[in-house]
Amino acid sequence: MERYYSIIKKPLITEKTFDLIERENKLVFIVDRTSNKSEIKRAVEKIHNVKVIRVNTLITPKGEKKAFIKLHPDNSAQDIAIDLGIF
Repeated sequence: MERYYSIIKKPLITEKTFDLIERENKLVFIVDRTSNKSEIKRAVEKIHNVKVIRVNTLITPKGEKKAFIKLHPDNSAQDIAIDLGIF
């Protein structure tokens, strides 16, 4: 479990991420730059006990890796955001 927390560093909180949470059931995290999509997916599923449909990643101009996590419709991104203290 500790390994999963080293992959997922922190949630990203911006106005755009609030829109993604509400409209597309997506969460955005800053993740370890060396992690791949399957590792990120597994970490989010284990930490938050949800089903992940898709993971998209990009490297920011600051050099951080950003992961967009699309959740299964049975899981609510808003519920997880509340648990994380975002909402």
